[in-house]
Amino acid sequence: MATISHTAARGQKASALTQKLMLALVLIVTVALAFAPMWAGRADLRLLMEAFSFLALAQMWNMLAGYTGLVSVGQQAFVGLGGYLFFALAIFSGIPVLLAIPAAAIATALIAIPTGWVAFRLQGAYFAIGTWVIAEVFRLIAAQASALGGGSGISLPVELAKSIAATRDGRDQVMYYIAFAIAVLSVVGVWGLLRSRWGLALTAIRDSENAAESVGVNTRRAKFLIYVLTAGFTGLTGSFIFLQKLRITPEAAFSVNEWTAFVIFIVVIGGIGTIEGPILGVIIFFALRQIAADWGTWYLIMMGSIAIGVMLIDKRGIWGALKSRYNLAIFPVGHRLD
Repeated sequence: MATISHTAARGQKASALTQKLMLALVLIVTVALAFAPMWAGRADLRLLMEAFSFLALAQMWNMLAGYTGLVSVGQQAFVGLGGYLFFALAIFSGIPVLLAIPAAAIATALIAIPTGWVAFRLQGAYFAIGTWVIAEVFRLIAAQASALGGGSGISLPVELAKSIAATRDGRDQVMYYIAFAIAVLSVVGVWGLLRSRWGLALTAIRDSENAAESVGVNTRRAKFLIYVLTAGFTGLTGSFIFLQKLRITPEAAFSVNEWTAFVIFIVVIGGIGTIEGPILGVIIFFALRQIAADWGTWYLIMMGSIAIGVMLIDKRGIWGALKSRYNLAIFPVGHRLD
């Protein structure tokens, strides 16, 4: 017994050391990324901004599906809403460009309240289909908005783009730090939420919704809150994405492939129901894209095959499997009983 206890203690010490080393690595990478404008080229910065955007979208979808069981295939609705509301506020309301981003996010969250009321009348697969239908409705509405270019879309006026900073390098730097802040906030915000009392409720819902209800958790209210919060943050990310692109069209804004299918791929292969999973998934996704983006349809086939293979081997994803086997947690969300 003493030998077994000693071996378990050594295993726990090794696991704790590994976690500390990994946390230190994450901090070093974060600091390096914070100073990226000083060492990265313009193309590298744009790639990093795109990766940060996908990380934020993945964290939000993971929060929705991984902790509340709300599998949505219509998150492009809020990406598109965030983008279109940003363009409308920036062009027609006179709100400064940088303030129009959070304003668009708040407006998106408000629109998500009645949208969620409709979506929550559906359950399971019907909910997933319903969210996609809602996104298509928003796309059709955007295509009819003549003030925003209708089906052909609209570009951000040059003077508004230049109002961000006087020089191109200055604009790139401001845009980079917006994307960096969105990515960091998505990770830290989810981590903080999961460590709060709401996080305890969400963890209970993830483990067993019936058990959560039996101990007094209002699962419907918790799910609805997460739906609205993730919609608002997804809208925030969408507004930045289309500020970076300087142009928006209904097809681009409400693309199910770009803003939902790829995001689901990232979360599934990385590890659903974990904070670290989407981070790992983004790294894998962009590595695959850099390697195989020129393969045409074979690129999509390869990604689908990888996702299926990961789910067949371990439905928890790569990080989920590593966490289970080695007890790893860079962002621990456990709750201590006092």
